[in-house]
Amino acid sequence: MAKKRPQTKAERPQLTDGEIPVVGAREPCPCGSGRRYKACHGRAAAQAATELVHRPFEGLPGECDWVALRELVPAATVGLTLKDGLPEGVPSVTLATVLPMAWPALRRDDGSVLLGLQNDTASGDISRDLADTLRRALQAQPGTPVQGRRAPADGPRLQDLLDPEGGFEPVVHSGFEFWVPDPENATPEVAASLERANAAAIPTVRLQGVDAAYWCETPEKNHLRWVMPHPEEQLLDALARLHAAGRSSLGEGTRLVGSFRAHGLTVPVWDLPSEVGAQDVEKPAAAFAERLAEALAVQEPLTADERRARGGLTNRQVTLS
Repeated sequence: MAKKRPQTKAERPQLTDGEIPVVGAREPCPCGSGRRYKACHGRAAAQAATELVHRPFEGLPGECDWVALRELVPAATVGLTLKDGLPEGVPSVTLATVLPMAWPALRRDDGSVLLGLQNDTASGDISRDLADTLRRALQAQPGTPVQGRRAPADGPRLQDLLDPEGGFEPVVHSGFEFWVPDPENATPEVAASLERANAAAIPTVRLQGVDAAYWCETPEKNHLRWVMPHPEEQLLDALARLHAAGRSSLGEGTRLVGSFRAHGLTVPVWDLPSEVGAQDVEKPAAAFAERLAEALAVQEPLTADERRARGGLTNRQVTLS
């Protein structure tokens, strides 16, 4: 038998995790280990992609409004403040519920950035996906959209990029004219796209007297959808106490009908008569906020009636995300 040659190992460059590019799952890992990517550095990336972050906006200013704009509000914008300030050539960064063509982000001709919120994301952490899109938009050429991709597993999150003291003040729009700088002089194609989008938008108004409460109009009845920051079990107990005592409505003809669960927060929903507008529920909502604060402070176990009320509310709860 021929004598085996001694194997010599060439020195491989040492790469940190942050330098490992994403390749096909069955391709050799770029780190040089000799293993397939999915069995090496791709394992951490796959885990990050599937691990669900239940409260992706926790720690951001206006967490409740982030949830509302992601799930409930058709057309709205918010100016964002970056921790490190705006890069040169970027006059502003604006969060938008939806962008044309469902683009994840857009660098406008003037250099400003629009970041879309209601897009599908590739991982279980919306915050990381949005942060990756935002970073790429800040570096994109003016006049170009930013396409979606899988964010690096070790990439920053919105909490790393946005100023925690920057505030979060949504502006709700009746339509999507904010897509273009001059909608009155838009091309026929753009005008037609705007018309279709505007026709599908449900009229929505953000209340001024309480946080993260949104009135909306539908053909048969109106609704108030109110994103609340309280722990779910504590909030449901408090709502049950008020419901059992007949104190959960927002006035004559209104009714607390259930709640959504979205991104780790609970969103109680009231049915309103079609003639009740946003202004009509401002004072009742403020009064309800006071009653809710009192109910949240109660420590005693629920009574039988309150347990039945809680069961009814829980049975009508829908999970959005």
